[in-house]
Amino acid sequence: MMTPYENFRAVVEHRSPEWTPFGMGFTPDLEKRVIEHIGTNDIAAHYGLDRKDWVGGKAPEGFLWPDHRKYWEGFAMPAGAWINGLGVVEVPGGFHHFTRYISPLRNAATFGEIEDYAVPDATAFDWSSAADAVANAHAQGYPTTIFVGHMYENAWQARGYEQFLLDTVERPDWAECMLDKFFRNNLHTATQAARAGVDYIFCGDDVANQNALMFSKDTWRTLILSRWAKVWASVKAINPRSVIAYHTDGNCTDIVEDMVDAGLDFLNPVQPECMDADALKARMGKRLGFDGCIGTQSTMPFGTPDDVRRRVKECLTKYGRSGGLFLAPTHVLEPEVPLANIDAFASACREFGRLA
Repeated sequence: MMTPYENFRAVVEHRSPEWTPFGMGFTPDLEKRVIEHIGTNDIAAHYGLDRKDWVGGKAPEGFLWPDHRKYWEGFAMPAGAWINGLGVVEVPGGFHHFTRYISPLRNAATFGEIEDYAVPDATAFDWSSAADAVANAHAQGYPTTIFVGHMYENAWQARGYEQFLLDTVERPDWAECMLDKFFRNNLHTATQAARAGVDYIFCGDDVANQNALMFSKDTWRTLILSRWAKVWASVKAINPRSVIAYHTDGNCTDIVEDMVDAGLDFLNPVQPECMDADALKARMGKRLGFDGCIGTQSTMPFGTPDDVRRRVKECLTKYGRSGGLFLAPTHVLEPEVPLANIDAFASACREFGRLA
């Protein structure tokens, strides 16, 4: 019998696993109701979710996080709002967990203001215990993972969404300056993780909407892919066994092959509402694995438990029998998802996902 780590290696190497790993996450309101429903805080154990141990660097004692309060001097802070780690004001949106962003650089008028914006210095983090943490996880039979971070998403959140998109056309040096701040951190974090032997190196940006990319393919290649490609190539040069996974919501079909050519191994989430997973699988074969595939705009909130079971079985049959699949809803499950559908998803994964 395979350990979860051995099974993970079979999945990422596109060999037949003993079972297809599966997972799911929840928004806070739904998580609370799930815990009440199952009678325990240990959701993963109750449903049999697959485990990856998180490994990363640690902020050293006395580490100074950037102080972004200067951007909000004289600003009338809305009720309940707060300043997050990027210096962005988050305002409760009036519906569950959603918030509205107000960006610190939204009114920037000079390149110097962009240059002066501070981000946490990832190079100061302590990675001295990371390799031991990986070794310990492997000894217990589990794979390891890290989320490296965003690049485009952080840039637009700090600059402002409309302002950043305008920068890509009118002031590309401003956009590149913003992106480079996060690129440097992401490169350092990813390469440190590769040196430690982390198995699943996850990163991402939402670069597509329901229909197409947020910007032209050339702009994406120049500003975003070029930077992620350097990160991924550095990881593979250090540790070829590290698996590169990338998240983008929306229809990213037009750029999948570019990402795979640049070093991508797994794509998250492969939204069935706007991507043809069958065609993508036929085109990419074993060059690309899927992480996701169960619709959170369709099957999970609006299907019946039988619909959920059928979709799980379909995905396992089409995409998982020879590895290359981590089955999951395509995003955290939102408050409208029925508890019965959550039960049906997990039970179907356990029933249909075991191959040996």
